[in-house]
Amino acid sequence: MILSMTGFGRAEGVFEGKKISIDIKSLNSKSFDLNIKIPLRYKEKEFEVRKILNDRIIRGKVDCYINIENLEETNDVKINRSLIDSYINELKNIASDGPDFEYLKMAVRLPDAITSRPDELTEGEWEALAKIVNNAVDKFQEFRKTEGNILHEELERNIKNIDKSLTEVVPYEQVRIDAVKERYMKTLKEFENVDETRFYQEMAYFTEKLDIQEEKVRLSQHLKYYSEVMENEDFNGKKLGFISQEIGREINTLGSKANHAEIQKLVVMMKDDLEKIKEQTLNVL
Repeated sequence: MILSMTGFGRAEGVFEGKKISIDIKSLNSKSFDLNIKIPLRYKEKEFEVRKILNDRIIRGKVDCYINIENLEETNDVKINRSLIDSYINELKNIASDGPDFEYLKMAVRLPDAITSRPDELTEGEWEALAKIVNNAVDKFQEFRKTEGNILHEELERNIKNIDKSLTEVVPYEQVRIDAVKERYMKTLKEFENVDETRFYQEMAYFTEKLDIQEEKVRLSQHLKYYSEVMENEDFNGKKLGFISQEIGREINTLGSKANHAEIQKLVVMMKDDLEKIKEQTLNVL
């Protein structure tokens, strides 16, 4: 099954007057590379959030943005009146000729005069946050599947194109061997006192070097193996990348041994399809 490394998912939820929204997006990468922006309120749970994303997303360059919005008015500010009065009295003892308002402005800037008292993160809120994270990942995975289906069709089409080009090589194989033999025989007639036994040995050796049967068989096997892995294995991007490298080696060898214009054209077409496969495989999870 093909899954794309490109994905996007968004989920929202409300917990006790707080709206929590999470966006996840990713691009292709050789490993799991996470950039996360999380509110200070949830900072203590960052490790757990990272673990959820790592376990489920597996690979890719991932951005995760968590936002929190208060839907209800809250009064989390505490004014320490007694402490401010003490500050004002001490300031007056130092300089008693100033106006009271100036003493107040100075006092409220001193330590602990005004403090915020946010409520602690409860287990219930963490469970709500984890649920929204998983919901965002679910939608993200659906996006990956949709993109993966498109990738699957493109890869399958290019694999079939290479296989089709490979079958079109067959009619030219004997033609090129016959052409080589004819050229050699013509050369033989132009010279006198030629050791015919040695000549035929050399011709057989050269003909053997032009034989592409093994390359054709291996290339056909690699193409079938690529399709099997694509259909039957999960998280197969790296493996498909390795197989595409083997396909490339056989195509290159086929081209170096072709010695025929039409076969060379077919090899160029195979290489074009292979480049598309390599590019698309980079985005397979």
